[in-house]
Amino acid sequence: MCVKEEEKPEEPDDSEIGQIVIKDSEVNALELDFQHCKLKKIENLESLRKIEVLGFRWNLIKKIENLSCLASTLQELELYDNQITCIENLDSLVNLRMLDISHNRLRKIEGLDKLKNLKRLYLVSNKISKIENLDELTNLEMLELGDNKIRKIENLDKLANLNEIYLGKNKITQLENLTSLTNLKILSIQANRLRHIQGLEALTNLQEFYIADNGLENLEGLEKNVELSTVEVANNSILSLKGLENLVKLEEFWANNNQLADWKEIERLSKNPALLTVYLEHNPIHKDPQYRNKLKMMLPTLQQIDATLCK
Repeated sequence: MCVKEEEKPEEPDDSEIGQIVIKDSEVNALELDFQHCKLKKIENLESLRKIEVLGFRWNLIKKIENLSCLASTLQELELYDNQITCIENLDSLVNLRMLDISHNRLRKIEGLDKLKNLKRLYLVSNKISKIENLDELTNLEMLELGDNKIRKIENLDKLANLNEIYLGKNKITQLENLTSLTNLKILSIQANRLRHIQGLEALTNLQEFYIADNGLENLEGLEKNVELSTVEVANNSILSLKGLENLVKLEEFWANNNQLADWKEIERLSKNPALLTVYLEHNPIHKDPQYRNKLKMMLPTLQQIDATLCK
């Protein structure tokens, strides 16, 4: 549990600082959460014998330290929203499966080489400018790097077990260096600087593709991704739906806020027999008084148009 030091009116800042105190009843706990405790330091964890999940969300921690005593049991470590500037002192945590250092002050991916059992890594909303130093994480299944300063997709070749990658809200200009990720099922690259879909031919197991808020004008480049069931392309400048013809498993297509003005382009979706939901509002076709009726006639499999279920 987390307790605050006794209040001292003459030192108001120090009185707000929290401390970690482990009760006798907690020494065999499997999970502990020190959320919003105003902790400045990770310490006093030596008495924990069986801890598997440890959370320090929303604190004032500046350094990763004093965790080696938990090496034999710790599997999940959450350090979300602190003040950490460097990934360090994790080498002994060889059983770690999940690590979350999102919303901190990291500038570099480093210090992870020994975490060979890591399956999920969250580094959202830092100041990371380069994807690097991940080669040893060969068991990694999920990588979240959204809201950083990354300009290039690179150095992912050794992550053959990766199922999900999230790169939204960066500065990426090209889809590249993804061919080795043949097990990838989810690719999210929203809010970047992409103008074309390319380099996805090898991702034949891809099931969900999120590329909203970019600069796309068409959807060519998805012809080989026949396992796709969800495609999100909202808030682009798309004029044509050419490129979706082979996606026979497509169920969800979200393309609101684009430039689709020709109903002949919408007819292309008739080649997607599994289609259940479309979002096409805020396109020029949306102004047509018969918008919903036309969609239902063209695409009889639809169960939902925009946010409204079909009757």
